[in-house]
Amino acid sequence: MPINVLIVEDQDMPRELFEIYIRASEKFNHLLSISNASAALSVCQKNKVDLILMDVLTELGHSGLDAASEIKKAYPDIKIVIVTSMPEYSWIARARSIGVDSFWYKDGQKDSILDVMERTMAGEHIYPDETPLIHIGNTTNHEFTERELDILKELTTGDTNAAIAERLHLSVATVKSHIQHLMEKTGFKTRTELVSEARSLGIVVKSRK
Repeated sequence: MPINVLIVEDQDMPRELFEIYIRASEKFNHLLSISNASAALSVCQKNKVDLILMDVLTELGHSGLDAASEIKKAYPDIKIVIVTSMPEYSWIARARSIGVDSFWYKDGQKDSILDVMERTMAGEHIYPDETPLIHIGNTTNHEFTERELDILKELTTGDTNAAIAERLHLSVATVKSHIQHLMEKTGFKTRTELVSEARSLGIVVKSRK
């Protein structure tokens, strides 16, 4: 029997491409496409879903990773492939921690999505070695330390250094030092410029929680 696939994707072009690929394959059956991750669990409750292609940022800001976590707890046998074009540094680790089966970047991925789907259904876990290389100012996202990325993500909230320090259990001086290193690496003159560029490039994405 064909493998039933649920697509959770709010962008028209990738969603339509996934549908074309699936319909052209004899192994997979396109069950349904939805644009909001919050509805994915309900679809699984009402239908036989074998595999989900799940975007991370979906309609109305609902997280595909949050939905994947709920589905894996309720239906551990359903395979999930996270699909995203965003290079956010924390998503790969989060996906692994909640039991997502595979992780695929929409752009520049050497493996085709159908290949990843087939291998995932066969029991493999397909993950990239690292996030895509993104240039930001005078450097790249791969030149930031994980702590610097933590700080950069918190900067997108617009909070004060003191508030960020409290949230990350650091001293204000340590937060200031990390921000200074970020500014020196990128060459940006203001933190507003740094944050705006990092957010627009998708290097850091702060959850709405």
